[in-house]
Amino acid sequence: MARAIGIDLGTAYSCVTVFQNGKAIVIPNEQGDRTTPSYIAFTDDGRLIGSAAKTQVAMNPNNTIFDVKRLIGRKFDDATVQADMKYWPFRVINDVGKIKILAEYKNEIKLFRPEELLAMTLTKMKEIAEAYLGKKISEAVVTVPVFYNLSQRQAIKDAGNIAGLSVLRIIGEPTAAAIAYNIDKNVSDERNILVFDLGSGNTDVSILKTEQGIIEVKSVAGDTHLGGEDFDNRMVAHFVKEFKRINNKDLSQNKRDLCRLRTACERAKRTLSSSSRASIEIDTLHEGIDFYTAITRACFEELCADLFRSTLEPVEKALRDVKMDKASIHEIVLVGGSTHIPKIQKLLQDFFNGKELNRSINPDEAVACGAAIYAGVLTGDKSEEVKDVFLLDAAPFSLGIETTGGGMRALIKRNTTTPTRQTQQITTDWDNQSDIVIKVYEGDHTMAKDNHLLGSFTLSGMPSAPRGVAQTEVTFDIDPNGILNVSALDKSSGRESKITITNDKTRLSKDEIEYMITVAKKLKREDKTQSERISAKNSLESYCFNLKEIINDKKLTSEIDIHNKKKMIGTIEETIEWLEINQRAVKAEFEQKLIQLEELCSQIMRKL
Repeated sequence: MARAIGIDLGTAYSCVTVFQNGKAIVIPNEQGDRTTPSYIAFTDDGRLIGSAAKTQVAMNPNNTIFDVKRLIGRKFDDATVQADMKYWPFRVINDVGKIKILAEYKNEIKLFRPEELLAMTLTKMKEIAEAYLGKKISEAVVTVPVFYNLSQRQAIKDAGNIAGLSVLRIIGEPTAAAIAYNIDKNVSDERNILVFDLGSGNTDVSILKTEQGIIEVKSVAGDTHLGGEDFDNRMVAHFVKEFKRINNKDLSQNKRDLCRLRTACERAKRTLSSSSRASIEIDTLHEGIDFYTAITRACFEELCADLFRSTLEPVEKALRDVKMDKASIHEIVLVGGSTHIPKIQKLLQDFFNGKELNRSINPDEAVACGAAIYAGVLTGDKSEEVKDVFLLDAAPFSLGIETTGGGMRALIKRNTTTPTRQTQQITTDWDNQSDIVIKVYEGDHTMAKDNHLLGSFTLSGMPSAPRGVAQTEVTFDIDPNGILNVSALDKSSGRESKITITNDKTRLSKDEIEYMITVAKKLKREDKTQSERISAKNSLESYCFNLKEIINDKKLTSEIDIHNKKKMIGTIEETIEWLEINQRAVKAEFEQKLIQLEELCSQIMRKL
């Protein structure tokens, strides 16, 4: 029995898998779908997650949250956040630089951090797996875009913690896909594989060397803000302009109408992957006006031409970084829903001089399957298929410290194999210096200020000495999840100071995480109460209509006299009317009404 699951936590859709009996199994949700929308909705009655949330987005746009993965680990003033906010119907607010999402829940205004919302999707994936496996699950391997920085990776671990999941490992999405490909194809000889992963929110490229079950990431590149959602945005903007040109009306400020248009555009985009033309048909889109139009594949390709071309930039960068030419790549593996787009495939194939692209694995499920396989490896699965699997990942960014003059000294360079530990010596800048402030940065710019400050700490109490005499060892230790620990040791005094990079300004504190865990448990209890309430309401409603149908069937009720028949129908009608008025009654009230109705029927039937 599996002990851990694999989760592809997607921008638009998420997928949960398990490794059993030598293979990765995609677990369907309660609707039978193999992927689940990464949507959360808040209503007057309760909370909806997944398919139920997405289906009501047009009716409840302000309180339906999606694209949370694009917010994780970012600051409010991030340019990409500001750009995306124009397309989101929900409100993103600035809380001292931190991002919070506003929603109305049970007639109260609530503020949620992105980690909380991602935790809700993770909880949903966990529950789907538990329903399938018939046991509690507490461990998972979760995938992320390869270019997620340390803050974003740590935020994913926090989200897992809030969801009650111990995240065994965070691995890059294309790396997970390579694991799935390697197992599926039983590759034994040495091969260079380029995984091109174009999903809803990001473009990822990894070049990996595989041999005898060993998967070594040689280079990674990506854009965490380039994917199918951006193609949708271009189409939405195009049709907003067209609607205004035809009808002289601007629908861009109407959130409900924009949601309906976005849903139609997403559907049209999928159609254009297999057809040259797609229709957009929306009744009473805006101010009672129907919107019937169409878009050709050629028009769609022109709208997104620059974005499509930009997806090749990470490919070029990954090849440059590893000093590899195109001819050295043995396989180009496609992953992610947006790789279905024919123009994307053509651009990629042309870039590799006509080389055939590998479409042998399911692009929508490969990442999740790779996560499940690796979860099996980490939890000691003894299957023949995974006994030799060994993963060597790579650091997506350089990690280093600020030097005198504001420069950046990299201790761990980009694409270094991880986990790794690197040490360098630093010294004092002036005589009798007793403290050294060590600032830790992530990035590849020459000047430290142009990189991402991860955190800083101070080594204090150093003995007096002339400038340049003291010898301090700074050690960077990056674990398999890409989480960084930094320590500094003064060799003469033995004094040591250290930091785990978790104090970024966008990060959650320990107290905040504990509070969110408490809130998550409360929401789960409320969800259960709401589910039981709806079930009781549906049971009463079904009983009423079924009983009414039976009573009206002359063959089945010929022995019931007219008086009793009228009495029963009258009671049923009263109950149905009560249901219409008391839609928000509690579970016990619905159950009591059902008991009363059943007793009445029993009394009448006993008299016959």
